[in-house]
Amino acid sequence: MSERLPISVCIIAGAEANRIGRALESVESWTTEIIVLLNEDVRDGTEEVARKFGAQVYREPWKGYIQQKNSVADKATQPWLLGLDCDEVVSPRLAAEIQNWFRGGRQSEHQAYSFPRCSFFCGRWIRHGDWYPDRCVRLWQRGYAHWQGAEPHDKLEVRGTIGKFRNDLLHYSNLNINNQLKKIGPYADYFVHECRNRARRARWIDLAVRPFWKFLRGYIFRVGFLDGWQGYYIAWLGSFSNIARYSKLKEAEIEGDWKQTPPGSQ
Repeated sequence: MSERLPISVCIIAGAEANRIGRALESVESWTTEIIVLLNEDVRDGTEEVARKFGAQVYREPWKGYIQQKNSVADKATQPWLLGLDCDEVVSPRLAAEIQNWFRGGRQSEHQAYSFPRCSFFCGRWIRHGDWYPDRCVRLWQRGYAHWQGAEPHDKLEVRGTIGKFRNDLLHYSNLNINNQLKKIGPYADYFVHECRNRARRARWIDLAVRPFWKFLRGYIFRVGFLDGWQGYYIAWLGSFSNIARYSKLKEAEIEGDWKQTPPGSQ
């Protein structure tokens, strides 16, 4: 067993019994503490899987991604925190890079660190286009960062400098095309809610230009075509997701349906 680093792994979870084990296995042997915050109504066996890997498990009502992530971070006791999602895995190379960094005493050069995140989609690792390198700030010194942003796209706000690791955090979010398509509507609802809060309305450029630019940027300028048919699909998916969000925003303006509460908060 490798030397354990002074890191608390922080994970929020719903019904994730079929995925969380792989995430926990990737950090179990070299971190000091694992904390899993479950939605209070989860009964699919996620808690039992988490405890098998030595995790401390807490249950709380769902408060949204940002508040849940801040809540689990508040429970950490180690000097450093590593935020993971249930569909993410720390690759062996990234784990080795983090361990070598700590052993060399270099961790305090920055208050936080980012990793490139590589997604697996339809049988292929996606390494171009809008999905890569998809850098995520996930390792930070306790007391120097907190989660914020617009639901469901949380972002770690860091008080200090951010260093960069080279190796990939592996992402298994999109199991298939149906799984990916199911996200478009709910994410568009969150988008409409946030636009309402900022008094942001849909403009002609949002509907006429943004979707085409989204495709060109991902497929041509960020060479998404190197990822085969999957890269072609991802570029069009990004374009469609974009026009769906602004169309739903225009629909809400016409109907006067400016959401008073974020989707899923009831």
